[in-house]
Amino acid sequence: MTEQTELEARIRSGVPHSARVWNYWIGGKDHYPVDQELGDQVIASYPQTRDLARASRAFQARAVRYLADEAGITQFLDIGTGLPVQNSTHEVAQSIQPKARIVYVDNDPLVLAHARALLTSAPDGVTDYVHADMLEAERVLQEASRTLDMTQPVAVMVLSTLGHVEPRAGIDLMRRYMAGTVTGSYLVLCDTITTPQTLAAQEAYAAGDTPPYLVRQPEEIVASADGMELVDPGFGSISLWRPSLSEDGAEPVDQWGFVARK
Repeated sequence: MTEQTELEARIRSGVPHSARVWNYWIGGKDHYPVDQELGDQVIASYPQTRDLARASRAFQARAVRYLADEAGITQFLDIGTGLPVQNSTHEVAQSIQPKARIVYVDNDPLVLAHARALLTSAPDGVTDYVHADMLEAERVLQEASRTLDMTQPVAVMVLSTLGHVEPRAGIDLMRRYMAGTVTGSYLVLCDTITTPQTLAAQEAYAAGDTPPYLVRQPEEIVASADGMELVDPGFGSISLWRPSLSEDGAEPVDQWGFVARK
């Protein structure tokens, strides 16, 4: 049995899966009926769910575009990458910086089974994949250093992922990642804030056989940027962070985030 076959054998199509549920919310095709069922259950308790998920993807693209263009960043460490979708980090970064180097990190066999789709780099750039748990910050940084030059600035991307970690542990985890980067590096982070509606969604999501996702107080999100410089417009709803002309006037969503410079 090949490694690819072994990975696919470990994918349980009969129970909901966080990456597939998220894929359903953003309009992807890599999910099963059981994922759609749980996704719809969460939407029923929190109608903004699909808007929030799509706003996260749009924020990611805008942040990468800013980093590659205005900030001149050519190295990206995308943690908790999930399933491949349009406008992934490497596609946006390499459209601006053709020689950009991107490392994706995930511990999920489903994501690893799709790794070949992620590894389609622009000819002049490099895209790589680290199969590891995001909690193992030092290991992730070490493996990423095979592709990234850690003596140069790196953008660490953690989009809609840290909710799988307890808030206090999540803050410490981000500090460990940034401790392994040099001055001039960036942290891009967003997560769902606590409201009565998002708490209801958290409860509905926990009903599925998938890792729970914990919503956070705003101060528990921005604390990951302590000691760093927030890029304008600072910390707030991700739909309001440097929206494009087509996105101007978008309604705020209950996912807040920031781009911060070390």
